[in-house]
Amino acid sequence: MNRRDFLKTTSLAAVSTAVLGSAVFKNLSAAELTDSPPPKKPFDEALKEITGGKPVSDSDKVKLIAPEIAENGAVVPVTVEVELPVEQVKAIHILADKNWNAKTMSVYFTPANGKAYISTRIRLAETMNVVAVVQLADGSFIKAQKPVKVTIGGCG
Repeated sequence: MNRRDFLKTTSLAAVSTAVLGSAVFKNLSAAELTDSPPPKKPFDEALKEITGGKPVSDSDKVKLIAPEIAENGAVVPVTVEVELPVEQVKAIHILADKNWNAKTMSVYFTPANGKAYISTRIRLAETMNVVAVVQLADGSFIKAQKPVKVTIGGCG
């Protein structure tokens, strides 16, 4: 294929995509293209979904770092470190007990990760407890929690 044929083919593909694409989405509004908001999932329901109803015990092996006072609930820094070999840790789940959807995030680990450690920012609607639930390779669960006071809510 020479340069001229290549340009003709790609131009034809681009124009047909633009024309057909606009015809397909002509009568759709932006609201129709977005997903519906997630359903409300209270803390107890989210915890049961993660653990399958198994008990969760407090542990000093889970180190949860979050500010005591968050000035802006839209960006609350949270760090979780598990003081166990990464081979023993299957996942870390972060929950916020008063958010609309309490399950904030889940991170799954493999030995290739090297260390069971995550650092992120989460959104908190109001003052609440942040809970880090760690799923161990043997099927048990351990946790740590910390109250975070929010001065400006981040969910609305």
